[in-house]
Amino acid sequence: MYPLDDNGLTEREFMEQYQSEDYEKPSVAADMVIFTVTNAEEDNYRKLPDKELRILLIRRGGHPFLGKWALPGGFVRPDETTEQAAARELYEETGVADVYLEQLYTFSDIGRDPRTWVMSCSYMALINSSQVQLKAGDDAADAAWFKVTYRLLRENKETSDGVYIKKLEYELKLSSGDEEFTAIVERTVTTSPASTGMSFAILSNEGLAFDHAKIIAYAIERLRGKVNYTGIAMNLLPEEFTLTELQQVYEVILDKELLKAAFRRKVADLVAETDQYTENAGHRPSRLYRRNWEEV
Repeated sequence: MYPLDDNGLTEREFMEQYQSEDYEKPSVAADMVIFTVTNAEEDNYRKLPDKELRILLIRRGGHPFLGKWALPGGFVRPDETTEQAAARELYEETGVADVYLEQLYTFSDIGRDPRTWVMSCSYMALINSSQVQLKAGDDAADAAWFKVTYRLLRENKETSDGVYIKKLEYELKLSSGDEEFTAIVERTVTTSPASTGMSFAILSNEGLAFDHAKIIAYAIERLRGKVNYTGIAMNLLPEEFTLTELQQVYEVILDKELLKAAFRRKVADLVAETDQYTENAGHRPSRLYRRNWEEV
């Protein structure tokens, strides 16, 4: 005996008369925040180069936002999951696969895309810059790595009816060659006795398409949060690295200097020594380390 619903229909009968076109359907995009860390230009070969945190952007080759810079991404196909779409877009834009990939958040604000109802299931990828071969996708005119900084400008706190509200205003700055633009993003943290919530709003935006300034800010917050309690930063380095290089990666993500001794204590269980040393680096050889996968 098959169970019947309130209209006396079996599941097969229900599916035979079901009209999916009776319901509005959103398009779903997978947008990628792809991070890498590169060496800054350095004239003194004896000095270890500074590091720069960069993200990949594409210049849109069609409407909407023609000529504006945007995160790489595309629409999810009917035969793939959002994660498969993200991995496909990552490979199409960079030529790399099998790298760190993490779902960030689903952005679904009304009107976020002027074409139609589009929800963005965003992902964060971390890659070693030596792996990358840039190539713009079908809807892009160009692709480039942009240096990114994300710095707190001001903070405001207030309490209303037992709810604690903290508003933090950040400057998101992106630069690549002669291109440079800035967005101001507000992060609001709302805490009540029952819950804590966080939201982002774009206060001003000079050069990014859609709501991608908000997605980038969300990704940086996620990266900064996880770098404090995981070995996630090592996905931005080659298989073998020095502890100084690893500290530089932490510092460029967190945008602050770290004490050497305290940092090395912090990562001691996350790394394992090798018997290899740097060569031809213009300075004293340093021991190379690798990730300690037993601690993952």
